[in-house]
Amino acid sequence: MRAEHLETPAILINRPVFDSNMEKMARLLAPLKVALRPHYKSHKSTDIAHLQVRAGAKGITCAKVAEAEDLALAGIEDILIANQITEKSRIARVAYLAKGCRITVCVDQSQNIRDLEQAAAVEGSTIHCLVEYEVGMGRCGVTTHEAFRDLAMEVMACPHLVFDGVQAYAGQLSHEMDGTRRAEEAQRIETELQSLLADLKKWQIPVKEVSGASTGTVELRKEDTVYTEVQAGSYLFMDATYRQMGLRFENSLTVLATVVSTRPDLVVTDAGVKALGVDQGNPVCPALPGASVNMSEEHSAFTFPGHPFHVGDKIRLIPGHCCTTMNLHDFFYFEEEGKVLNRLPVTSRGKSK
Repeated sequence: MRAEHLETPAILINRPVFDSNMEKMARLLAPLKVALRPHYKSHKSTDIAHLQVRAGAKGITCAKVAEAEDLALAGIEDILIANQITEKSRIARVAYLAKGCRITVCVDQSQNIRDLEQAAAVEGSTIHCLVEYEVGMGRCGVTTHEAFRDLAMEVMACPHLVFDGVQAYAGQLSHEMDGTRRAEEAQRIETELQSLLADLKKWQIPVKEVSGASTGTVELRKEDTVYTEVQAGSYLFMDATYRQMGLRFENSLTVLATVVSTRPDLVVTDAGVKALGVDQGNPVCPALPGASVNMSEEHSAFTFPGHPFHVGDKIRLIPGHCCTTMNLHDFFYFEEEGKVLNRLPVTSRGKSK
């Protein structure tokens, strides 16, 4: 089947570009001796997760317990839930899941550590823990070396928990458009983490992992980076926002839409905010360069005088945010040169628990 024969809106992923992005990430990290633990939130597909592991990823990062369950049931054996899991019902699910695969969670509170230990003891399982250190995102994590030390020691004292190291995700830099500021802030974080690691060594607290970084900052890592693993996700697909940053990865994901109405200066498609993630910006249409767009629930309306489109034409859109776009669709299609290669499910669509 040709891609233009699909009903729309539909997610298309150019397989050669997708594969090239995976290879570029592997080449980028190899000389740094930094492992890739890609983030599941970008695709929510267990099929893609397996492709990443086969391509060399050490494991998969996810955000939610429900996502971790999908990954584990699909045979992914090493999973980081890069969040604090604090509800006791969800902690119980993590403890049960840890009986069948390697599960790591993030912690930044003593009570959470006690609750994790209690649940793991009931299940007879082992849960790995990263203590989260606040590196400027203004979200989770401890803010002093001493607070980090105290939590690490609490984890180490628990017979069913394992202290692995540091969660240091600088999400505030992921889409920082000022390249100079992005590089300077990334270096500041490296320096701060070096200081933290020096204190932990002084306190005889062994650190196995420093986990974090993202698609927007991975190219800034140097051979002496403190990071041992990278949680990048969007590098596979890219999007309209990341395209502005001049990264080495290319756009592989588009949303195929149908033109449903036209005027001499307007092209209206059937792909609105229910089909395109707009939380980080509006989509762009490569066939209508520079066009302004008005988004509504079911439509995107591009202003472009003298456009060549007619009702019924198919048109490709690059979403403003690839991750939230994937979460809006049940399936995606791999394609090559316009030919559909496969249709695969977005396994964990809508799983936010």
